[in-house]
Amino acid sequence: MQNNVGGVDKVVRIIAGVILIALAATGIIGLWGWVGVVPLLTGLFNFCPLYSVLGIKTCKIN
Repeated sequence: MQNNVGGVDKVVRIIAGVILIALAATGIIGLWGWVGVVPLLTGLFNFCPLYSVLGIKTCKIN
């Protein structure tokens, strides 16, 4: 598993994930908001499986 998420991409993923999870937990947007777990985890682990398939890399090192 090679890092392929970095910089601004990582920050945006973490923030978006936390916001979606918070909105879902409070019942504002419903169950679909739990999809926020995906960007949160990809931001925290610096790895996105879809980026690997598409050959995209937003991190500068490795």
